[in-house]
Amino acid sequence: MRILMISDVYFPRINGVSSAINTYRRTLLSEGIEVRLIAPDYGQTTTDENWIVRVPGRSVPRDPEDRIMRWKPLLAAVEKEARQADMIHVQTPFLAHYAAVRVAKKLGLPLVSTYHTLFEEYFQHYLPFLPASWLKHLARKISKKQCDDMHKIIVPSRAIDQRLREYGVSRPLEILPTGIPLAQFNNGNGKDFREKHGIHPERPIALFVGRVAHEKNIGFLLQSLAHAREHVPEILLLITGQGPAEAHLRREAENLQLEENIKFLGYLDRAIDLPHCYAAANAFVFASRTETQGLVLLEAMAMGLPVIALSSMGTTDILEAGRGAITPEDDPADFARAMIRLFSDPELQSSLSHEARTHAHQWDEAVLAKRLAKVYR
Repeated sequence: MRILMISDVYFPRINGVSSAINTYRRTLLSEGIEVRLIAPDYGQTTTDENWIVRVPGRSVPRDPEDRIMRWKPLLAAVEKEARQADMIHVQTPFLAHYAAVRVAKKLGLPLVSTYHTLFEEYFQHYLPFLPASWLKHLARKISKKQCDDMHKIIVPSRAIDQRLREYGVSRPLEILPTGIPLAQFNNGNGKDFREKHGIHPERPIALFVGRVAHEKNIGFLLQSLAHAREHVPEILLLITGQGPAEAHLRREAENLQLEENIKFLGYLDRAIDLPHCYAAANAFVFASRTETQGLVLLEAMAMGLPVIALSSMGTTDILEAGRGAITPEDDPADFARAMIRLFSDPELQSSLSHEARTHAHQWDEAVLAKRLAKVYR
């Protein structure tokens, strides 16, 4: 079986969709399924590109990390590749979606999509000059229409399944999370990572990994850090990732006088540096309210890292009692109390670490690849 995936983003653009596509492609090979991908050309070469067709494009206004593919070359590429495919799997709701729908109808191919992003929660961050209520209504209307273009929609969590049903989506929904490569996140050298970055071996570290974007609610973490520092003066927050909110967050850190308690590490290679970063930390902290799943939570858990996170939307499926996590109220002071409690109790750290590793194994990529293959068939 050959699946044609189409996406408006892929590596070297770093985000959850890129990671999910890479996981799908790698794990589906063992199920006898070949994946071809159509994605934007970012003007950079990456390794192992023989399964990818790159389409030229231009930068997205207000979001220079992304690209808008040119419509005619995109449509031509989709039709050419689709003629040798058994199915089309759409990964993003922009031009990729509309090209896939047009070609699938023309060739009579089945269409599947994965609903990676809850856009009703995102638009207000990038179009702040428009009313939030109007943007939410528009996002819901577009999402329903696009979902109804599909034969089946894959959703990564129960919360997203429920939200799409509330939209009135009539097509079948399949709850199927993206798996993680457990072998990649089962060990790391935290000691060397701390030495490399000039961090004392005993200093308590809270870690955030992800896109440094407004919707990730990282400002909430800074407010919590300011509270926690009053009781844990040496606490250090590591922010790993890149994105459009970094300059704003640096200014906010200065305003809160957190310069000595925060480090912006930028992007770390997932296969080489990131596992060592996880191993160097004492806790993983996450405050996003808009995740459809939250893969970084599972990566942290696979490394045995206790998690402190808001249980909201897609993360709720991961953050359950007895599974390596503390879920404070949506309040910076309460979140800070959870950090203080964890850093003050080595026994709690140890028990949560054990729970986290055990819980992460339920999300092994090989197990979930079998379920995705069954959906295709």
